[in-house]
Amino acid sequence: MTTKRLQDEHDQSSDGKKEDKRLRKLPSFSTDIVMAESLKSFCLALEPVLRRVVQEEVERGLVHGTRLLQRSPQRQIQAVESSSLKLTFKNPPSLPIFTSSKIEDEEGNSLQIVLLDTQNGEEEPSPAQISSPIKVELVVVNGDFPGKREEWSADEFNDNIVIAREGKRPLLIGDVDLVLRDYAIASIQKLMFTDNSSWTRSRSFRIGARVSPESTYSGPRIKEAITKRFTVKDHRGELYRKRYPPRLGDEVWRLAKIGKDGAFHTKLSAANIHTVQDFLKLSVIDQSRLRMLAKLIVSAWQANVQIMAHEAYLNWDKVEDADGFFAGITTTLIPSIELI
Repeated sequence: MTTKRLQDEHDQSSDGKKEDKRLRKLPSFSTDIVMAESLKSFCLALEPVLRRVVQEEVERGLVHGTRLLQRSPQRQIQAVESSSLKLTFKNPPSLPIFTSSKIEDEEGNSLQIVLLDTQNGEEEPSPAQISSPIKVELVVVNGDFPGKREEWSADEFNDNIVIAREGKRPLLIGDVDLVLRDYAIASIQKLMFTDNSSWTRSRSFRIGARVSPESTYSGPRIKEAITKRFTVKDHRGELYRKRYPPRLGDEVWRLAKIGKDGAFHTKLSAANIHTVQDFLKLSVIDQSRLRMLAKLIVSAWQANVQIMAHEAYLNWDKVEDADGFFAGITTTLIPSIELI
């Protein structure tokens, strides 16, 4: 009997535990109602936000699509558009170019911009005839542009304009705003870079010229001008810059193979030969003395130094009398200069 009673009690206890588990598993109806109301409130609060986000995205997509439709045909037209009018630099800039130094052309003159008409029936384009002044702007262009192509669109040109680094002055300063008048030509009296080109992807620049956005010109497209690519070096390197051809007033160390403050430069200075003009005069008047000065140092590069001076002299009509040796030397005296 005792065993049976214990078994009955155990069965009742097991049934009670199972019932408790079933009761705990049954969800609370009131809790479900609260959760449902909370979820409904959250959705109602989120709905305006979702509507606004969706609306903004749809509007943005429509605007972007409209712009593409408007711009793509224009870019396609520009890509194939050709014009008989183009800007060009009369002469290329003299290289190398240093920061904070005036940019000149290869002949030592100010750079010039010319508007040419390529459909004038002549072999070489001539300056275009313009009825009213045209404003032109000089800009810095990426050295990689336009690659191997000779044609480009205005948008492509504008996309490759290089702007100054943050916190720096404009890259190009001076006469960056020009006006083409009757003869369709403008001189750039002062122009210089304020920063080197080492920080750019191509490590090089070009100088470009375009019709200014502020210009009232409304005729056919005028193709932009660009120079050849070049690097812009820090002005500190100009302290030892050579010139080719050298100029009369240049210090004599500007000639090739004469190092500034070097042995030969010191010997020339001691002999009162300070400028290229002094060097040329001595080469005409007293070649033996110049030869002696050169041989005191080294003879391997004598001919190179003399040839440089000789070629420079070919670019001058005369050498002005600076020390009373003579009134002038004309180019007829060139044959009498015996190269060392």
